[in-house]
Amino acid sequence: MRMIWMAAALSLLAGAAVADPVEGLWKTKPDDNGHYGHVEVKPCGSAYCGTLVRAFGAEGKEMASENIGKRIIWDMVPKGEGAYGDGKVWSPDRDKTYNSKLQLSGDGLAVKGCVLGICRDGGTWTRVK
Repeated sequence: MRMIWMAAALSLLAGAAVADPVEGLWKTKPDDNGHYGHVEVKPCGSAYCGTLVRAFGAEGKEMASENIGKRIIWDMVPKGEGAYGDGKVWSPDRDKTYNSKLQLSGDGLAVKGCVLGICRDGGTWTRVK
């Protein structure tokens, strides 16, 4: 019986230890209007997705937004060494969906994407602590 409890405890600890570093809450770079948001990134199947959970105006105050609850990132596949790709990022300020890639470096997440041959640097998002 003691072995069963130890195995259960170890499996719980192992599950907590395997969380991918991209998981968490990220502050986006301000858009063309100076607005930014908090995007929660978590697993969705074998990839990662991110949903807008809070929106802020240019003055830094939280604001209402019809985009809260919408997916901003989807189908991001880990490529190794902090790189993620083969996914999409939706930019609410331009209402465009970009074929995108992410690069994680410490508490920064560089976002880049292209649509119809036009590429956009989404800047570096910062981890919200």
